[in-house]
Amino acid sequence: MLLIKRTNSGHPHFQDLVKELDLDLKIRDGDDHLFYAELNKAAILKHTVVAYDGDQPVGSGALREYAPGLIEIKRMYVRPGHRGKGIASMILASLESWCRELGYTKCILETGRNQPEAIRLYEKNSYKPIPNYGNYAGAYNSVCFEKEL
Repeated sequence: MLLIKRTNSGHPHFQDLVKELDLDLKIRDGDDHLFYAELNKAAILKHTVVAYDGDQPVGSGALREYAPGLIEIKRMYVRPGHRGKGIASMILASLESWCRELGYTKCILETGRNQPEAIRLYEKNSYKPIPNYGNYAGAYNSVCFEKEL
């Protein structure tokens, strides 16, 4: 049974999953890794989730306020052995629900061109492509999305 637990970036399971995510991104991003790693340094994130399959942590996601009324989805990850089971969509739905509870009306996010499964996930969950925003503006390998809640 899958359980999604709300926590923060100090939770050890969230930290372990983010370390795995960063190792994966280092390979996928190649020469661009340092640029993206700097943007993804996890300061204190007050709103994170960890997905559990039984008692095993298998995935994560986070929220960070970008601007009033606008929240950014960050640090989405599912361990390789648990992919293809809909866990990422469940994490995303959980984060969106939390966004609504917090009073946000729109989510934005950035993913990489070298993450085609992430792009499919967001498109499947009704995210629409937008011009690259903030530090991602002009970054060729970035793909940005939004969703009205």
